[in-house]
Amino acid sequence: MRIAVNTRFLLTGKMEGFGWYTHEVFKRIVTQHPEHEFIFIFDRDFDPAFVYAPNVTAVKAGPKARHPWLFYWWFEMTIPRVLKRYEADVFVSPDGYLSLKADLPQIAVIHDLNFEHHPNDLKPYIIRYYKKYFPRFAKKADHILTVSEFSRNDIAKTYAIDKAKITVGYNSADESFTRATTEAVNEFKRKTGVEHDYFISVGSIHARKNITRLLLAYDKFKKQTGALCKLLLVGNKYNWTPEMQKTLEQMEHQNEVVFAGHLSRQDLIRAYSGALALVFPSYFEGFGIPLVEAMRCECPVICSDATCFPEVAASAAVYFNAFDVDDMAKKMSDFYIDSALHGQLIEKGKQRAADFSWDKTAKIMWDVIEQTARAKKIL
Repeated sequence: MRIAVNTRFLLTGKMEGFGWYTHEVFKRIVTQHPEHEFIFIFDRDFDPAFVYAPNVTAVKAGPKARHPWLFYWWFEMTIPRVLKRYEADVFVSPDGYLSLKADLPQIAVIHDLNFEHHPNDLKPYIIRYYKKYFPRFAKKADHILTVSEFSRNDIAKTYAIDKAKITVGYNSADESFTRATTEAVNEFKRKTGVEHDYFISVGSIHARKNITRLLLAYDKFKKQTGALCKLLLVGNKYNWTPEMQKTLEQMEHQNEVVFAGHLSRQDLIRAYSGALALVFPSYFEGFGIPLVEAMRCECPVICSDATCFPEVAASAAVYFNAFDVDDMAKKMSDFYIDSALHGQLIEKGKQRAADFSWDKTAKIMWDVIEQTARAKKIL
């Protein structure tokens, strides 16, 4: 069987959600199934490190698809040509985009539908594309994978899709996420300028990550406790907004907010390991990988009670209302004061993190590929 995969988010040094999912799942699948061929389709120059095994053929096929016009061109013009040229039997797209013109079984991974519920979080031209095409992708897909029961229910309801067509395969965190040594943590603190306690928040800085309310809550936390505790924000500021900037400038404790930008995996592990807690205020996610990363590094979790978070973190987190700044600040203050809670959350977090595994996710993906192929009499 020839399995084509959309690998446009495998980007060295720039990996985020879609890229890590693609990497973790398909590096396992291609090595576990040498009897099959895999066609990895990139939209730009690629790192040979992403060609995980001899049964992978990497194809560079432009244009670089990072704008709705180019999304359309790549998936409706470029992808069908590549699929035909390499005689692919199945097309798998880990970012949810499919080719409406391609005539072969297609599997989409739709992580979440934030854009359907919070359209103001994205630029209007992006929203128009998503709202026009994602319902079509969902209908076109022979099968859909998603990353939580929350997202499964949301996709089924929003797009009137039979739940039987949607399979959940949870995200996870790389095995390297374990608690760093005290020496490594201290080195990271010296390098970053967070020599004392700090809360950490991880993720690309985007409207749905709720950064404005986090800044306001942190300011309230400082006023309430007087704690010698900084706020470390980890993630690229691609979508830093004027509202976020204005809030930062008006903060009484703005000098205590540290922007770390994108961190290497090694430094991210050290950052989690040295943090007082992860504060994850996002109001819409399909999963929330930083929750599992933090738990594996023995970093307590304080997060919003929105969407999938209670499903993912279960009893291993302190929850707050994502839209209530006072509640967020109170939960941060309560956690800071209650030292016994720290140890409880660390132990619960280690137990909960063990429930998630990329090996499990890869197996679920492979089972769906096989089932789809058999249904279409390819296998």
